[in-house]
Amino acid sequence: MRYIVCIKQVPNTTEIRIDPVTNTLIREGVESILNPFDAYAIEEAVRLKEAHGGEVIALSMGPPQCETTLREAVALGVDQIILLSDRKFAGADTLATSFTLAAAIRYVGDYCLILTGQQAIDGDTAQVGPGIAAHLDIPQTCFVRKIVSIDKSKAIVQRLMEDGYDTVEMQLPALISVVKEINTPRLPSLRGKRNARNAELKVLTADDLGLDEHQIGLNGSPTQVLNIFSPKHEKQVEKFEGDADEAVDLIIKRLDEFTKR
Repeated sequence: MRYIVCIKQVPNTTEIRIDPVTNTLIREGVESILNPFDAYAIEEAVRLKEAHGGEVIALSMGPPQCETTLREAVALGVDQIILLSDRKFAGADTLATSFTLAAAIRYVGDYCLILTGQQAIDGDTAQVGPGIAAHLDIPQTCFVRKIVSIDKSKAIVQRLMEDGYDTVEMQLPALISVVKEINTPRLPSLRGKRNARNAELKVLTADDLGLDEHQIGLNGSPTQVLNIFSPKHEKQVEKFEGDADEAVDLIIKRLDEFTKR
């Protein structure tokens, strides 16, 4: 059985800066890390491999520096790593990103389950996983907290809900996005770190995937960020003087004025 994990390299949230001209994240000179939610997807895929056999492939789209994140995935138990890296992919929104990742998954070929984290901490859209499933026309379940059982034809999972969870049966191949309740990610072992150094990285471009440049990157993105700003935090302070009864009357009067605005 083959499991594909889609992961993303994101800027450390404590160091995020926005380019005021392009309204995009400034990644140069900023520490990049594995998207924390993706660590749970990697762990779950590795556990499935250990329990049922097969292999795990980690897939990521981004600049060449994403190689470090993919090698980190190998240290955690992933068998193969693939990087989608091409200037034509730059500026992609969630639609273009999921389209490109879906094309890469078709390129990889036979698989039983695709796993993603519930969302990326830099965009927080939670749209790429479902988008991949839509492009591939396969079943999907989001916010999976447990894989109850899986075989070659179907999987039974628990989907986290506000008031508990649903049990869902899915025909394979399928896609799931997982939440942090599903497991506790392991730390890389010494053998894993050695494997990470020696792992072969396969790099795919738009031409390798046979993609039309009008469907990928900025050209293939119907949504674009027009403006980003930090909300202003303003405080207005009023001081009420007098005895307690007078102060209470004044406060009630002012609150009543606010509710009528």
